Amino acid sequence: MDVKEVTDPQALKALAHPLRLRLLGSLRMDGPQTASELGRRFDESSGSTSYHLRVLAKHDFIAEDTNQPNARDKRWRAQHAYTKWNDADFDDPVGAAAAQTMRDHQLDNVVNASRRFEGERDAWGEDWSGAAGHSDYAIRLSPQRLRRLRSRFLELIEEEREHGDDDSPLVRVYLSAFPVNDTEYLTPAERPPSGSGMGPS
Repeated sequence: MDVKEVTDPQALKALAHPLRLRLLGSLRMDGPQTASELGRRFDESSGSTSYHLRVLAKHDFIAEDTNQPNARDKRWRAQHAYTKWNDADFDDPVGAAAAQTMRDHQLDNVVNASRRFEGERDAWGEDWSGAAGHSDYAIRLSPQRLRRLRSRFLELIEEEREHGDDDSPLVRVYLSAFPVNDTEYLTPAERPPSGSGMGPS
């Protein structure tokens, strides 16, 4: 898998900017583009997109494309298909704030994409409406087993990617996995009294 692993707080801070995230996402999904093309796409000036592209390039998220349109316009390409980081590596204020911004962005992506699909569900037709959707499972796992589950999930995604075809629509696939307090799944009558030491009521 073509992944950039971020360990530098300044690099994660550079990425954790709304426009830069959109620029990088567009380069990854739509291929190499110039600052002018990206500016028109996101209703920004080419000067603004040029600046933010240079910041992304400084931290090796993107690079100049080998196939340039002309001597005046510079075309950029994404360096990697994915970005990953470990929140535990960013315990300083700068890194922690950047990691929080990235997590918030990921959550917003999930919610916004889901709402868009729900608003367009009928237009996609019965096949897609029946295939797409959300699943919610609760299982008991240690951190080690959760890491293994996430790794197996990514392996399956890559397997499906290899067998995909260009004629199919793009499908957004999300994985969210985090521990919860058991009492969140209890009815009010089943929850322990407040102050019992067994968790929030």
